[in-house]
Parts: sequence; C-alpha cells; structure tokens
Amino acid sequence: MAPSAAQRVVIENCAIATVDADDTEYASGYLVLAGNRIEAVGSGEAPGRLENVVRRIDGRGHLATPGLVNTHHHFYQWITRGLATDHNLFDWLVALYPVWARIDERMTYAAARGSLAMMARGGVTTAMDHHYVYPRGSGDLSGSIIRAAAETGVRFTLARGSMDRGAKDGGLPPDFAVETLQDALRATEETVERYHDASFDAMTQVAVAPCSPFSVSTELLREAAELARRLGVRLHTHGSETVEEEKFCHELFGMGPTDYFESTGWLGEDVWMAHCVHMNESDIRAFARTGTGVAHCPSSNARLAAGIARVPDMLRAGVPVGLGVDGTASNESGELHTELRNALLINRLGAHREAALNARQALRLGTYGGAQVLGRAAQIGSLEPGKLADVVLWKMDTLAHASITDPVTALVFGAPAPVTASFVNGRQIVADGRLLTADEDAIAVSTREEARRLARIAAQD
Repeated sequence: MAPSAAQRVVIENCAIATVDADDTEYASGYLVLAGNRIEAVGSGEAPGRLENVVRRIDGRGHLATPGLVNTHHHFYQWITRGLATDHNLFDWLVALYPVWARIDERMTYAAARGSLAMMARGGVTTAMDHHYVYPRGSGDLSGSIIRAAAETGVRFTLARGSMDRGAKDGGLPPDFAVETLQDALRATEETVERYHDASFDAMTQVAVAPCSPFSVSTELLREAAELARRLGVRLHTHGSETVEEEKFCHELFGMGPTDYFESTGWLGEDVWMAHCVHMNESDIRAFARTGTGVAHCPSSNARLAAGIARVPDMLRAGVPVGLGVDGTASNESGELHTELRNALLINRLGAHREAALNARQALRLGTYGGAQVLGRAAQIGSLEPGKLADVVLWKMDTLAHASITDPVTALVFGAPAPVTASFVNGRQIVADGRLLTADEDAIAVSTREEARRLARIAAQD
C-alpha cells in the first residue's frame, strides 16, 4: 500500500465501474489515489481529513473505470495503414511483408509513438507490442519501441517476436527479414535480461513471442517456450486465426493448431495467443484446462474476413480473454475503446445472438480480462485498494452520451467517449482528450514522413 505521506489525488462525484470480482458499481462515488496506488474507492463523498491532497477532481458527469489493457498489437504497422484493404490474411501478408522487411529503427520509433499516442488518448493505460520483424542491419528496434512507450507514459509489455521460416523454407516473409533460430533466441534472451521488470509496479515487461506457426520452425517454438520458462516470463503468439492456417497446420504437422501448440509446450497459464477464431470444442477445453489466454481482436478479424471468434463459449469454459487492437495495417483506427463495442456487436452475429455479450462483459474484456491475459491481474484491471493507480475518467455528459441513463451502457454501446483524465501509475498522461506526455501534432508529422520514406524504399525493390 502507499505510505501515509504519499501525495493524494481525489476524484469525486463520478459514477464508478470497479470491474472487481462482484462488478461493484457506484452511481456517485470517489477514488483516492495515493502515490502510484489506489488507496480507497467507495460510494458518496470522499473521506474527510485526508493528508497531502494535492488535487481534487470534480468528476460530475463522468464515469471512472480501470484503464484499458491492450493485449495484442503491432506498432510498426502504423506507417503502412490503408494498404491491401481487400485481402484475406495470407494475401495481405504476401502484399505487405516486402514493405515491412524494409523498416528501420527510425521508422519503428515513429510508428510506436503514433500507435501509443492513439491508444493512450483513448483510455489505454497498459499496452503491448508484438514486434517480430527484425531485418538485418535495421538497428535497435526493440529499444526504440520501449523508449517510445516510456516517453508516452503507458505501462508496457514488449512481446519480442521472431521468425525463422523465410521464403526459401516455405514461409511468407522475405529471407532477409527473418533470423536464424539461434540468433532469435539469443536476441530474445538479451532483451528479457535488459528490459524485463518483474516488480509489482513494473512499467516495462518482456514476453517471448515467435510470430506464428507458419512463420517459425517447430524448433523455434519449442526452444522459445523453454527459454521463457527458464527466464520466468510469458509467452505470446498468433493462433487459429484463419481457416488457411488450420489447413497449413494439418498439411505440415498432421494436426490442428491447438494440438500442435500443445505438442511444442505452448499451452499454459503463462501463454496467451492472438485471435483464436477457429477453435472447436476440444480446442476451447484445452485452453480452459491449461489456463491459456486469448487476445480477441474483433475489428482486425472482420477487416481480414477471418471470422467470428467464439468468445462467449471461451468465457463460459473459463478461458482468460482480453481485447487487442491488432496491428494498424488491419485496424486502421488503432483505438482499443472501439473494440469494446465491436466485441459486443460482432459476437452477437454469432450463434449466441443477443445473449453473446453484454456491456459489462465487454468492459471486463477490455480491463480485467486484459490484465489476466498479461499476467497482471493482481496489479491492474480493476479499481480496488492496493492496486496500481491506472484509472480513466470518461466524459459522459456530452451530446453523444447524455441521454443514456446507464454510463457503462453509454461507454460500450455509444460513440467513443472523450477521456477527461487518464492516470498511469498515479501520473496523469491525458487531459481533456490530449496527451500530456507528447506533442500529438509532431507525432503525426513524423509518422507521415516515415510512412513516405518506407514507401519510397520499398518501391525501389
């Protein structure tokens, strides 16, 4: 808990959705942030005689929630948005890998800043980036991404990705954009040792993250799992995203993706996978039995015509599920709060129809569910005393939402709500919808310049 001498920020007179185990909500309540922790949350007026109160925020007309947690992204894709817009996954990858293979450190840094800025101003307090393209001679890509996250002020997990199956081995990426097995493992271990922080209030963590079954060898998958467990960090990859992937696994390995992952040590409480669209009953039971998590990316799944993930069935089976933006080359908006709405609406097109998800389940996916998937449910994802002070204050009294009585329904079903204040680790990083930690206009200029530079370089090949 925060020491008694900690500086306190009091947020009062707001509706609160705690997303705790009981889904406790207050129509009008308060939060006390002490240092980087939540000290108190409750109904009515804030406690009197609090010491060291440096700021009081009148939250009238607002909803306070835990900060949103993004569980799957590819930051570098910010500078290749709007391309291959009518492709399925494999055709999209074939079209874009030759471009992505030309990224360098300057591009990656600019793209990370753009991705992070867009998410942060929309209520994300914990982000992750699955970066797996490391072209030869491209510079310190991992370091540039982590630097961008630190400058933006968000809590961050870098999923250090890798690919060792290039075109000559039947993979999709160009050969000069993949690593050897040993180089990938060595670089991943070095990244963990340099950047991973295992402490309660860590701002930077690292996961081991080979890209996908069709871009890495079986040896890399197996040895990456062994490496992660030796280092005590989490594992992440893409899984069961498309019917083409399922066919690929059956043809190459003689089994479906989930069975293949299990055979290589890739199911467990320390694992989460992106997409998981094409999961049968056996697959869902295996994920539930092992505690394997899922990053649900509804907008990207729709953009690439991958299908509708069986999220209601996963949740009922006990599978941990969070939300992901996915890369902005397959979700051009790059905003996680829109995924709350899209998760609810798209899943209602599935077998469970109107009973698939409700507003509070969608909010839980984007907060506590994401914290579970990243292995940080003890620290973030709900508004409870002792947890880290990652809090978002949404403005709900504007034209867009004021006539919707229930603020959680307004947040999920309604238009994107303005963020009046966003706190990460007790530090405010957004005020009135604008970043306090970076110049959004300067970021826009740099990302446009780097997108044009990448396009010029790729056109020369």
